[in-house]
Amino acid sequence: MTEDVPVTDAPVTDAVADEPDTRRIDELLEDLYHGQERISQAAIYRRAVAAELPARLLTRIAALPQGEYAVDEVADLLGGSVI
Repeated sequence: MTEDVPVTDAPVTDAVADEPDTRRIDELLEDLYHGQERISQAAIYRRAVAAELPARLLTRIAALPQGEYAVDEVADLLGGSVI
């Protein structure tokens, strides 16, 4: 005999797990780029640490090459959406 498993016990898919990360990236970028055209990788990383983003996101930001980025460039690289 098999039991019916509620939908809430279903495993989380990658698409659902990535959704909060995208929202957090978008919020960070919106805050960072308010009135700014380009921001350095180091400044993005510092703000991400201060915002207490998850380690998974911090690792992705730390992996960006040094330099300055426009919002659309960094959004593409980090998986966010342009605001």
